Amino acid sequence: MLLTPGCKLVMIGDSVTDCERARPAGEGLFGAIGKGYVANVDALLGAAYPDYAVRVVNLGSSGNTVRELKDRWQTDVLDQQPDWLSVMIGINDVWRQFDIPRQPETHVYLEEYEATLDALVAGTKAHVKGIVLMTPYYIEPNPTDAMRAAMDRYGAAVQRVAQAHDTLFVDTQAAFNALLAHCHSASLAWDRVHPNHIGHMLLARTFLQAVGFEWARVEAVV
Repeated sequence: MLLTPGCKLVMIGDSVTDCERARPAGEGLFGAIGKGYVANVDALLGAAYPDYAVRVVNLGSSGNTVRELKDRWQTDVLDQQPDWLSVMIGINDVWRQFDIPRQPETHVYLEEYEATLDALVAGTKAHVKGIVLMTPYYIEPNPTDAMRAAMDRYGAAVQRVAQAHDTLFVDTQAAFNALLAHCHSASLAWDRVHPNHIGHMLLARTFLQAVGFEWARVEAVV
């Protein structure tokens, strides 16, 4: 596995990452890490790699676009001094264009999104051992749906940034697409954005696969 013993993993993003995590940083007792995929990542690492003692910190913030992420990058990423960083942002950048179309000041269009994400990664990669860039997603099987098509374009931008900076890339939309071949989106998320426990486990699984998690270790612990 790419994560090493004693390393610190910061996972940052929007409400899908946040999931009621504690402030100022989501780690510690009594559900401080939140109720979503970050908690699942922490649980699986703790169960399968107890000897690694990986420190997982949740710094998701509900409603964030890449603009807000940029505003808090110094305190919530650089000042945290992580060894590894996971970023999943973009859902609100797209969503605001559809749910509040008459408020263009809230819209983050593709060019700004990609340029901002690129600058954040470029200024951070020298300070960490590794970065994982996860795409935004929309739990909608029809690729011609307007919001799904827009989300795919933003996901492609994440892939371009990952390739440009040689970071790990996680295609969360592809993961959901595979799941949607067997179940309706309503069984995963009421709004096609905020997933239930199944969707969060899928996100955790796709992240862990990217960092080389050895699933045989789960069996070995049992």
